[in-house]
Amino acid sequence: MSNADLPLHRLPLRDAAAAIAQGSLTARALADAELARVAATDAATDAWATLEPAHVRSEAGRCDATNGDGALAGIGIGVKDIIHTRDFATQMGSPAFAGYRPERDAACVARLRAAGGYVFGKTVTTEFAFMLPGKTRNPWNPAHTPGGSSSGSAAAVAAGHVAGALGTQTNGSVIRPAAYCGVVGFKPTAGTISFAGVNVFSETLDALGTFTRDVRDAALLAGVLTDESAMALTKFDAAPALAFLPTFPWTPVDATTRDALAAAVRTLAESGARIRTVALPAEWGDALAVHRTIMLAEAARNFADVRRRSGAQLSLVLTAALDEGARIAAGDYRAALDKRIRLIDALDGVLGDCDAIVAPCAPTSAPARLDATGDPSCCTLWSLLGAPAISIPIGLDAMGLPLGLQLASRHRDDARLLGIAEWCAARLPFAGLR
Repeated sequence: MSNADLPLHRLPLRDAAAAIAQGSLTARALADAELARVAATDAATDAWATLEPAHVRSEAGRCDATNGDGALAGIGIGVKDIIHTRDFATQMGSPAFAGYRPERDAACVARLRAAGGYVFGKTVTTEFAFMLPGKTRNPWNPAHTPGGSSSGSAAAVAAGHVAGALGTQTNGSVIRPAAYCGVVGFKPTAGTISFAGVNVFSETLDALGTFTRDVRDAALLAGVLTDESAMALTKFDAAPALAFLPTFPWTPVDATTRDALAAAVRTLAESGARIRTVALPAEWGDALAVHRTIMLAEAARNFADVRRRSGAQLSLVLTAALDEGARIAAGDYRAALDKRIRLIDALDGVLGDCDAIVAPCAPTSAPARLDATGDPSCCTLWSLLGAPAISIPIGLDAMGLPLGLQLASRHRDDARLLGIAEWCAARLPFAGLR
């Protein structure tokens, strides 16, 4: 199906923006189509923490009336509900922040507006972007988790409610829900997109990311949020060289995921990619523990005021994690930070002459449960290193649930990674939800 034949709610972000700029589509017509899709599907998905159709129509009408320019002119974007927005409450997935209305937008939201876009609504997050699930269900099968913590952002894009959404990742909160929901999740190099105005869990590890339905849209949306030249997708005319990491030493990958990933790698090799299978050196084996030490030590410090003010409103799972973080000795925390730096310096040795690493996004497809968001440990290493990573969907398992392939690369190599991901995705087509 060509893009000209697609229903409006399935248009790629860049095509919708181009059509609005050319006058062949109005922002209001796009918004109406997306709201109709929400009305038809969100009862089963519950992707939105806050969504006001009247606000969406008003914003779209304003865009049409002003004939705004910019890369996102007339486009509504979903925004994870730990990101401050002046138009909507930012409730963090917690009763402790019920009705909380920030005075100003987060820096990333300000950039969306400057590019002519608007906030379509606030998407569901797990509690403070940690482990306690929100209400969102997987749009492919509502008995399954959408992943977390950016649950609503991934589900909203997959379901066709919006063409793009913002999320955050401290461990696996962009890559994993993107894989579970069959969309593209992109986590740029840590610090590339400003975190100002976003609730901080771990200042060392937190990163903003995007959800879209293809790689070129990921480059467009991430480029709006940062220096666009850093995300100017590097087109690959020659086939890339890829290091294939079939599993991580700290988590097993199930047979379905392993076989799907191996089949995708064979397809890429048959298309000319140079593939070298790799394993992590032994000294990388404690990366999971290093990540957890940094994450929880910093979270315990960052949530001290919230605990004093609203401790009774925090979940037992978050409270236990913060207690664990408070018990981490200062020396152990410093040692973990030092180990992180050594691993960052050693990443070149793992990549060698390869352009990127191919790895699983998650040990399985989306689990059939709603009381947990799945195992993030296939994403942990790239979050620990602050390296750019991207998930592209590669197919469905026997239950009809999406499976993803993760690509990661060196710091500040975002544009090149996007180009590699586009090259791979072109050879691993995926239809998405109709």
